[in-house]
Amino acid sequence: MADSKKLWQELYEAAALETNREEMQTRVEAAKAAIDARLHDLQMNHGGTPADRQALSDALAGLRLLGREIEGRDIKRGNVASDQFSD
Repeated sequence: MADSKKLWQELYEAAALETNREEMQTRVEAAKAAIDARLHDLQMNHGGTPADRQALSDALAGLRLLGREIEGRDIKRGNVASDQFSD
C-alpha cells in the first residue's frame, strides 16, 4: 500500500528533525506505529523489496537512537527515563 509507505517516511522524517524533546517523543511514537503498520502490510501482502525492508529496519534503528537521546536528556535533567524505546 503506497499510502502506508509514504506515511511512515513522513512521520520518521518529522521525528528525526524535531528539536523539542516532548514533541520528539510523540513523533517517535507516531513514526514507530506507522512503521509497524507498514511492516504488517508487507507481511499480509508478501510484498516489499529487500530495499523496502532495509529502509524500515534502518528507520527503526534511527528511532531507537532518538529514544535513547530522549532518555539521556531525561537522566541529565533528573527525570525518570521511559522504557518504551527499549527492545
